[in-house]
Amino acid sequence: MIKNETSFGALKEIWSFFASVKLTVVLLALLASASIFGTVVPQNENPAMYIQAYGEFKYRILYAFDIFDMYHSWWFRSMIVLITINIIVCSLNRFPSVWRIVTSQNPAFNLKRFRNLDDYEEFTEEYTNDKSHDEIIKIIKGYVSKKFGYYRTEKIEKGSCILAQKGSWTRLGVYCVHLSVVALLVGALLGSMFGFDGYVEIPEGGSVNNIRLRSGGMQSLDFEINCEKFNVSFYKSGEPKEYRSSLNIIENGKIAYKKDIIVNDPLHYKGINIFQSSYNKIPSGELELEFENRKTGKRINRAVSIGKEVNLSSGLEKFTLLEFKNGFKFRGANVGEVYVGKLYPEKGEPVDIILPVHLPSFDRMRNGEWLITITGEKEKYSTGLQVTKDPGVPLVYAGFIMIILGCYITFFMSHQKICIEISDRTKHSQVRITGTSNKNKIGMLNNLKNISRDLRKLF
Repeated sequence: MIKNETSFGALKEIWSFFASVKLTVVLLALLASASIFGTVVPQNENPAMYIQAYGEFKYRILYAFDIFDMYHSWWFRSMIVLITINIIVCSLNRFPSVWRIVTSQNPAFNLKRFRNLDDYEEFTEEYTNDKSHDEIIKIIKGYVSKKFGYYRTEKIEKGSCILAQKGSWTRLGVYCVHLSVVALLVGALLGSMFGFDGYVEIPEGGSVNNIRLRSGGMQSLDFEINCEKFNVSFYKSGEPKEYRSSLNIIENGKIAYKKDIIVNDPLHYKGINIFQSSYNKIPSGELELEFENRKTGKRINRAVSIGKEVNLSSGLEKFTLLEFKNGFKFRGANVGEVYVGKLYPEKGEPVDIILPVHLPSFDRMRNGEWLITITGEKEKYSTGLQVTKDPGVPLVYAGFIMIILGCYITFFMSHQKICIEISDRTKHSQVRITGTSNKNKIGMLNNLKNISRDLRKLF
């Protein structure tokens, strides 16, 4: 028995802890501070940048606390879990009393409280042959039944009293706001735990089934992304006007989905979003070359590609394009991107040929029988794609809708109660209208004036 009481007491203390509004304030302050810190400190950058900015000692400390990937850290997720539990418990702790008010079939009215109110509307209605006290009550009841969801009539010492209310359900508006915050927090938590944000570069005609995460590491996909074609158009100034990727989603060796994407028009497939992010010009491995014989002046134009051998004349001279290199040093100077080839003369040993992309006539400096000039290069691009997944997005959207709805209900709607006393005098009925509202007191006063005006028009 003592053990059960101890367990119950511990659960009660835990419940009280999470039902505390002070806890809400503290957690919100911590989340706000952490978010500011996460904005000031760049997230998911190269470690070398952090070491340069903070030094190795500070870098190690910040790294230990996941400051550089803060929104995926265990402590940030823990704060989201705690404040979510806190909001749920706070709501549940106060919900039963509010629910009783909302669902009550016979709501409580304190007549004395209505009579003590300073703000009221009052008028008298004279009796005639066809307008008695009972007829006046009947007219007022008809009006109230149309304007209010609930009403009842009670007898008082000198007449009758009509009690009515509407908008009791608006007390749930604050819980709609609470639920929206929970949806936003849970959505953010799901995105943090099960979502990803990565990048991939695909050459035209290429396919990938994994991406590089911005937080580091790789993420495998359940399908392949194939870039069938890439197109880019330019303004007269040379600035890119539009770049478009023709993408295929391949599953089990078959095209499951295809779409052309441009900036701000992504591809969505199985909860994964693929955005057009960037593009790069890449070596195509296909060149237009001009071969000039130094002795005869004869010029030959050939289309060459990496790995294929071409004949230069009816003789035995041949040329093979071997490979592409991103950088190449010639006599200590970097000449940039180059194609490397080999020239096979009719007589003698093969000659290594260097063809810098940005120096088309570079080979003319070589003292050889054949001089080679780049006259053209087939354009080829790779597309840069941002690939994201966030399973919490539907909840976040739902949360935004609910918070707008909840705020509208909370701030612009109210639970109103009115009391209309119809006192039977000798030659007339005295009508006194009072009312209360859980918010917007000025609006309640205007409602009383409107009700009084409407009732007078009915007589």
